[in-house]
Amino acid sequence: MPDLALRIARRIRREGPLSIAAFMAIALHDPDAGYYARHDPLGAAGDFITAPEISQIFGELIGLWCADLWRHLGEPQSVILAELGPGSGALLEDFLRAASVLPKFRRALDLCLVEASPVLRARQQRRLAGLGARFIADIDALPPGKLLLIANEFLDALPIRQLVRGRAEWAERLVALDDQDRLVFADGPENPATTLLVPPALRAQPQGTLVEICPPAAALAAALGERLVREPGTALFIDYGYYPSAPGGTLAALRRHAPVLVLDDPGGADLSAYVDFAAFAAAAGAAGAIVHGPVTQGRFLTALGAEARLAALSAGATKAQRGALESGLGRLIDPAQMGNLFKVLALTSPGLPAPAGFD
Repeated sequence: MPDLALRIARRIRREGPLSIAAFMAIALHDPDAGYYARHDPLGAAGDFITAPEISQIFGELIGLWCADLWRHLGEPQSVILAELGPGSGALLEDFLRAASVLPKFRRALDLCLVEASPVLRARQQRRLAGLGARFIADIDALPPGKLLLIANEFLDALPIRQLVRGRAEWAERLVALDDQDRLVFADGPENPATTLLVPPALRAQPQGTLVEICPPAAALAAALGERLVREPGTALFIDYGYYPSAPGGTLAALRRHAPVLVLDDPGGADLSAYVDFAAFAAAAGAAGAIVHGPVTQGRFLTALGAEARLAALSAGATKAQRGALESGLGRLIDPAQMGNLFKVLALTSPGLPAPAGFD
């Protein structure tokens, strides 16, 4: 059993079974052996690849999308551009290249990056050296001011809880030990308090139904909603997920671009779950933000002019380069690939117009 699994097993013996959220937090963020403490997960040599690495068009369009929002904010001389989970830094690099066609907008940007992984933070520092980006701990540490926030594949990595319908009430699925000290899933006791955690529309499900909730995502949505009421701005979230809320388990582990067992190697594989966009939108809206979407990623990028940008890039490209550009954008917008699975949701301050792509 790997070292982190042994430490988790010792904690379970000492304190009892862990929630899946607690297990995910340890497996992903343990400072010594957590996945993000030790791994650079991105790219062909890593465990997964994200949209900014697939096509430069992705970050460029988001850059121009934010420029349009900046205009609606009154073209302030200073605006915070925050990215949650910047990954390899590719999105921001492409964003800033597109922003450079509007020098006044580019000069206004105060770049703030929220990154928990020391490995990825070092990669971002190398890639974005000289661009004036600074790192902050979380959104609560963002300076005051008008805000443009982007988060691509950030919400899916937040710890979730799984709830299971019992005979009378709901119970929480936990991480426990079997009689051979192996990590296993086990259901806790049914409890009326646990039932209250289930979205009301999903409570009347048959016995054995599984529902996932993500309290950290709801807390983030509420915090952003409160901020957007106090100060003008917008936040853009792009991730794989579902809308409306639905039952079912989506927690998965990925290593070297292939699925593995969730409990098999804590710290050695990426853990993520589909985003419940309805729950996220409800939390943000309850806090005062105006919610736009979600719409599919394919529809959003197409509405922003992805195909026109492809044509412009292809005009001066070699045949091989054109093929790579076409296949990259195709992967992002094709309904059978990332086009429908990935959703896009925007939060804005009251009084701002609907952003581009959210007709």
